Amino acid sequence: MMRSKTRDPKVLLILFAVSLYILLFCIYPIGKLLVQTILPPTGDFASLFMHVVGEKTVQKAIYHTLDASLISAFFSLIIGAIFAFLITLTDIRNKTILVFLLLIPMLIPAQITAVSWLELVSPSGPLVNVLNYFNLQGASNPLYSREGVILLLSIEHAAMVFLALRAGVYTIPANVIEAARSSGATPTGTLFYIILPLMTPFLIAGLALAFVASIGNFGIPALLGIPGRYLVLSTLIYQRLSSFGPSVLESVGILSIILILMAIFGLLVQYIVNKSNKTQMVEGGKINTPFKLGRYRLAVEVASWSFLLFVSILPLIALIKTSLVPALGMDFSLENLTADNFIFAIKNDVSSRAFVNSTFLGIVTALIVALFSVPFAYMSVIRKNKIANFLSMVADAPFALPGIVLSIASIIAFIRPLPLVHFSLYNTIWIIFVAYLARFLAFGMKPVIASMMQIDKSLEEAAQTVGKDSFARIRYIILPQILPSVMAGAVLVFMGAFNELTVSSLLWSVDNETLGVVIYNLYDEGNATGAAAISILTVIVTLLIVSILSFFSRKLPKGTLPWQA
Repeated sequence: MMRSKTRDPKVLLILFAVSLYILLFCIYPIGKLLVQTILPPTGDFASLFMHVVGEKTVQKAIYHTLDASLISAFFSLIIGAIFAFLITLTDIRNKTILVFLLLIPMLIPAQITAVSWLELVSPSGPLVNVLNYFNLQGASNPLYSREGVILLLSIEHAAMVFLALRAGVYTIPANVIEAARSSGATPTGTLFYIILPLMTPFLIAGLALAFVASIGNFGIPALLGIPGRYLVLSTLIYQRLSSFGPSVLESVGILSIILILMAIFGLLVQYIVNKSNKTQMVEGGKINTPFKLGRYRLAVEVASWSFLLFVSILPLIALIKTSLVPALGMDFSLENLTADNFIFAIKNDVSSRAFVNSTFLGIVTALIVALFSVPFAYMSVIRKNKIANFLSMVADAPFALPGIVLSIASIIAFIRPLPLVHFSLYNTIWIIFVAYLARFLAFGMKPVIASMMQIDKSLEEAAQTVGKDSFARIRYIILPQILPSVMAGAVLVFMGAFNELTVSSLLWSVDNETLGVVIYNLYDEGNATGAAAISILTVIVTLLIVSILSFFSRKLPKGTLPWQA
């Protein structure tokens, strides 16, 4: 006789374990931030809020955040839309390579993107003659400005908009496009009168996605905006906590609430658009005959390749050049070539310790996320447990909200000694680890959920019929079918944690530095060559991981990897 779901005590044990994970690492820190900010122990929330928001510096930071995020989101949408339509609808050649080039800025950490571009347009960079010709090279790097922040945010987030829009194009029924073309519609007419109206929800959602990503970006505004006196909310929070420590937690809590409200607005737009978009036809696919570019194809290809090589490859070349010379300003020649910067990156106590710390945090976070993602997805997808479904939505919050908010929440939640053990996580590597467990849970779960939704549930039901408990069914039936996706999710989590800066920027302490923090600090201190060398090593590790995942992508469900179709 088949066991009843409610009579399997191990179901309750699994549910308890995943609930405890979400409660401790996701709900508690963010809840503590909200409670302590809205109900401050030292005064009235309304008065404190008005006092903080009344500061001219804060008002400027709010304006700059909205200004940079909205404008960069608009440009990201333009770039992403152009390439989404070119790749999915036309006969442009070498699409796979073009997609890879477009995705490089998304795969490389924001702080490294910023450093590479700073080297590209530096006085010793490859573009110095061009900048001098247009009178753009002055006493400081022209990227230290509002325009520099917007430019790099636009490039950084164009790839995620491209991925969203490319997926949207594939939901358009191919027969609708073919019918329009058969009736004599030109490619331009089909695009403007058929495809764009159907793509409107995806365009709005892509704009909102880029906006949310921009307000949460720290690396680019920190490296470009702080020297350029263009503070946004994330960098203002960083400066105040770095200068005054926990004594300003109440005021930066208010700034965090403002960031949360901005993120919620963007997420709400996506939710409304996605909900309304369910009424659209979903039987899509690639069109049978791509639009012919004809005599314009070569010009379009040259423009596409030129743009992508400029925004993705040229900055990395400038970064490599900087990493191989003894000091900034020296000519790149055989006589000046040196490996000293890479030796420094490997042997220096701080940088080598950061490699160890980031690797440790990445591996342990990936393993624990993988361990919990399987039973979590099982309860949500297979058992369809309402509590698990609710918790999966809660798990998205730490990843969707700006990382700087999670940092402040972690400080507020764990600055005091933990009950029973009387040990404070603050100023230790463990507070970064706890924040990572919250930040990357949703990231690691998505491939597992996608894979579990495609498995044959009849095998699990058969095992249940013969009396196998939940643990046995997960181990012998579910896990073998989804193991590649579990491993892919773990590697994605490792890659995210290994390259992370935003969360650790406020949580690191002496001896507990991460790679992102070291790169930022070295460049901030003027050691651009050392920062470039560490950045290159990090890029190599990142691209190696991407290559390995791509090699095994055939064993993964479509959409498991962010750069998959």
